[in-house]
Amino acid sequence: MTSATRRLAVVTGASSGIGAATARRLAKDGFEVVCAARRRERIEALAQEVSGRAVVCDVTSAQDVAALADAVGPRLELLVNNAGGAIGLEPVAEADLDDWRTMFETNVLGVVAVTKSLLPALLAADGSGQVVVLGSTAGQTAYEGGGGYVAAKFAVRSVVDMLRLELVDQPVRICEVAPGMVRSEGFSLTRFRGDEKRAEAVYAGVAEPLTSEDVADCIAWIASRPAHVNIDRLTVRPRAQAANHKVHRET
Repeated sequence: MTSATRRLAVVTGASSGIGAATARRLAKDGFEVVCAARRRERIEALAQEVSGRAVVCDVTSAQDVAALADAVGPRLELLVNNAGGAIGLEPVAEADLDDWRTMFETNVLGVVAVTKSLLPALLAADGSGQVVVLGSTAGQTAYEGGGGYVAAKFAVRSVVDMLRLELVDQPVRICEVAPGMVRSEGFSLTRFRGDEKRAEAVYAGVAEPLTSEDVADCIAWIASRPAHVNIDRLTVRPRAQAANHKVHRET
């Protein structure tokens, strides 16, 4: 298929982890993918790999988000709001407010800004427009040390639910994928500010945490549903994780 006939998808945070895996999977499923992220070299290489397009975009920058909308154009079938992340495990009483602001701006305000900017193109997609937001089980149940990340993902969940209510009479679907433990590139390393030992300890003894490809598969399945079917929220965990605080670890 040519770019004129392929459905168009945007994936934010596409430079690594779930975002990169999602871009690859959607391209395999026939989408032309706009790979959006801050790291130019990574998204340019990915866009070349998947025959897509690269747009440098920090979702906290109004200028970058406007440029992304210009690059997308008048019609868009699928927006995957993936950009976000966690920083730190400090209790609320010891919160670093700069970290909290960063998490809120990337996880919450970034989703709102990108969705707002691209909504006209999604509504122009003849009923096939769809927004998939990467939430988290952290947005369903609080856990000790979750801090600003839990607060941000609870807010993300609320944004998704509000959008679905507000746009019920419009030809666009609003969905959330809420993963549990995912061993994705960079997530825990970012949370622990580059401390590789602490990052690896998160997965110690867990035989099979989810992979980025597992989550990408869920997103692709949601995107493949008929236009009248809305998957409000899909929660996905590894079998070894019964809840945020309940993980089976082999000794």
